[in-house]
Amino acid sequence: MTSHPGTGLRRPLLLVGICAVTFVVYLDTSITPVALPDIVRELGGGGTAAQWILDGYTLAFACLLLAGGLLGDRFGARRVLLTGTVLFTVASLLCAVAPGMGSLVAARALQGVAAAAIVPLAVAALSTHISDAPARARAIGLWGGTAGVALAVGPLLGGVLVTTAGWRALFWINLPVCLVAWWCLRSALHRGRPPRSRGMDVPGQILFVVAGCSLTLVLIEGPHRGWTSLFVLGCGITAAVVIAVFAVWEARTRHPLLSPDLFRIPQVVVACSVNFLGLFGLYGVLFVLTLYFQRDLGLSPLETGLRFLPLFGTLGVASLTAAIVARRLGTRRTMVTGLALICAGLVGLVSVTLDIPPIGYLIALGLLGAGIPLSGGVVAIQAMADAVPTAAMGAASGAMNTFRQFGAVFGVAVAALVSPPAGDAAVTNLPATFLLAAAGAALGGILTAVALRPEGTSAQAEAEPEPIHSETR
Repeated sequence: MTSHPGTGLRRPLLLVGICAVTFVVYLDTSITPVALPDIVRELGGGGTAAQWILDGYTLAFACLLLAGGLLGDRFGARRVLLTGTVLFTVASLLCAVAPGMGSLVAARALQGVAAAAIVPLAVAALSTHISDAPARARAIGLWGGTAGVALAVGPLLGGVLVTTAGWRALFWINLPVCLVAWWCLRSALHRGRPPRSRGMDVPGQILFVVAGCSLTLVLIEGPHRGWTSLFVLGCGITAAVVIAVFAVWEARTRHPLLSPDLFRIPQVVVACSVNFLGLFGLYGVLFVLTLYFQRDLGLSPLETGLRFLPLFGTLGVASLTAAIVARRLGTRRTMVTGLALICAGLVGLVSVTLDIPPIGYLIALGLLGAGIPLSGGVVAIQAMADAVPTAAMGAASGAMNTFRQFGAVFGVAVAALVSPPAGDAAVTNLPATFLLAAAGAALGGILTAVALRPEGTSAQAEAEPEPIHSETR
């Protein structure tokens, strides 16, 4: 193939490859919950098994997301994207043939490692390979829409596959999609030397992983092992110490993984907080409602997937239209509206366990699904655009997406803590999870309304004399 990158056959191949691998990465965040009871029934694993099936993926994803972009800078987007796609394929195969719960959770974590290599470089590849600005904007919009659609179809597709072919089919279907994506990316991504990159903050990355894993272990294992057990206390002390060391290290190192200077910008704080809170509520709801529907109500995986249609249907539509809404209403008003919808939806979900007609529950899920893309994602990036220097925008976006994934990790862990399983029943206190997440969304709405400037009063970040970074002190 001799055509220039971004022209001829390479552009459609690039779009197919990027969208295909993006689809499976985000599909595997929403397709798995409906299969949790079947997986635990077959593989066992104890009271925390269902949580680790979800958090094994999202925790690895969250911890390594910041490093993924830096690896692309150092080794080139082509090499890292192709390697990430192969790794995701192998990890999916290992999930499909996992003989026990431990091996499944480990394979899910490997999927998360691969996702962390893929996601930050997807948009970068589109930006560098498509020079025409309108075409590039359409391609990035298609990428974002693909992620939203993957989230939307996950529960229903998962229900169909589990009902007709068993839970292992959830992972077998990744293989042909990944192989197509790999071939397209290999054909479309041009070779070449990567641009000169800044140094890798290896100590910071190690500290970040240890802190994230230790804190997650405390939240998940604490209720089951006992909060005073040596293991849980050790993890808690480790998390506290490592977080403190990480903060000091990032303030002193020349090339920080997560620059403290970014968090002096109110728009970055808002974007990170809102994305954390949005995914916190979404994944908490997915976890507890899946168990409630299948264990308490006796629904099949397919019936469970159908119950989630209002949530992911509106989420998919809102993902495709969020940028348009933000252009009309402004980012501040759009984000506050989205958080208000999330809060209303979560409060409305209390009706699940009350003698209220199902229409109330369906509306509540729809409000939650519509609010998440309007408050985070592309809209939050737009909110940062006028305040963050261009040179630091990639770091700010990486930080936002990291907080977004940690919202999913802690959403599952805290949901199980607040609404714990009781024997064969799914949960003992569903409303507690919904109301806690609603309080978080309300707090995010207040923070957004107070901290974000109304449109027309930007900080003129481009006038700042130098990009954000931390030099050795």
